[in-house]
Amino acid sequence: MTAYGRALVTGASSGLGSAFAEHLAAQGASLVLVARREDKLEELARTLRERHSVQVTVMPADLTDPVALAEVERRLADTGEPVDLLINNAGMLGIVGPFGMSEADAGQASIELNVLPVIRLSNAAVPQMARRRRGGIINVGSAAAFYNAPGAAVYTAAKNFITSFSDVLGAELRPLNVNVLALCPGATRTPRGISTGSRIGRVYEASWVVEEALKALDAGRAVCVPGTQYKFKVFVARHAPRRLRERVLFRGWGGEMAAKLADSLEKLEKEPQEQPPVVR
Repeated sequence: MTAYGRALVTGASSGLGSAFAEHLAAQGASLVLVARREDKLEELARTLRERHSVQVTVMPADLTDPVALAEVERRLADTGEPVDLLINNAGMLGIVGPFGMSEADAGQASIELNVLPVIRLSNAAVPQMARRRRGGIINVGSAAAFYNAPGAAVYTAAKNFITSFSDVLGAELRPLNVNVLALCPGATRTPRGISTGSRIGRVYEASWVVEEALKALDAGRAVCVPGTQYKFKVFVARHAPRRLRERVLFRGWGGEMAAKLADSLEKLEKEPQEQPPVVR
């Protein structure tokens, strides 16, 4: 049996989110599943109810919508049916490539999904967990957050925030028996393909990553980087000189991004510019 009676999982319709839901349901936890796709949520909920005989509530919600986000916050703040475990899994990689070629809206969308819901939902869950002296929060970041690799400036910055935020929040809540974990996986196999990208290293199964995360949370650890290869890469990223870090982790990526940006700007300069109409 799990130590958590009820868990709320965001981004639950696929990938790590559905893997968390499956694992926790198998341990007997009741679930609140949050994601944009209601059909996918309902399908997962039916499967989990039939397979594990657990209570599953579906909350279709786009967490970038303030109204939908507020509804999930109210659910987390409900002391009548308290949530013991919050898993902030919803997120997006967004556009990969030179920052200078990206649209401003794309960066904003990444922050609105990868960062803001983590703050808001954690803020909603913490008071009732602290009062009950029981609870856990898993914020899904990325091993890439430590690399600061060229080509994903906004994404890596957002995931850096997740790690730092989780570390500070955990220090505040640990004395109240509430554990907070930043889960920082590398490339992970999901039903839709490979999350984060296999270019950064070995691909792990989502179910194994979930098991490692829950063990780390129960052990009171602040950060979980599943897999020896990624642990080594994170160590290099945190402690090695910049030039060595670049050679080991993303050799040539900076030049690759610079070349793409320069090529893009050159093409733009060569294209005929649309002239405003002449007013006579």
